Amino acid sequence: MARMERYTITIPEDLLARYDSLIQSQGYTNRSEAIRDLVRDALIEEEWADASEKVAATVTLVYDHHFSELAHRLTDLQHHHAGLVVVSTHIHLDNDNCLEVIILRGRCGEVRALAEKMIALRGVKHGKVVHTTEGSRIG
Repeated sequence: MARMERYTITIPEDLLARYDSLIQSQGYTNRSEAIRDLVRDALIEEEWADASEKVAATVTLVYDHHFSELAHRLTDLQHHHAGLVVVSTHIHLDNDNCLEVIILRGRCGEVRALAEKMIALRGVKHGKVVHTTEGSRIG
């Protein structure tokens, strides 16, 4: 485990009280771990700023499975990018809607482009990419 270092920050009382309330509702037992997570998030976003950096991501899609050829186009995109697609999970939400979660891993520029292509497909009702990291550069 990495050596810990103490630091001091100055923050307005009301802002700190709101933050404490927020992190407590999220299950944090102390400020330090919540602050460490904020720092990690910033470092992950820095990784994503470099198109050549190796990253990971999840793409979540909700779509109407009756929409003409959409499921086929999603499958086709994944097959043509097999080097980026780690796994895909498909769930039938109801008679009309499906949820698909695709885990991607590769160079940031390629992962971002594929995720954007999937989200932009006509018939996708909602799409979201969650950026993450392979973990080697954060503590």
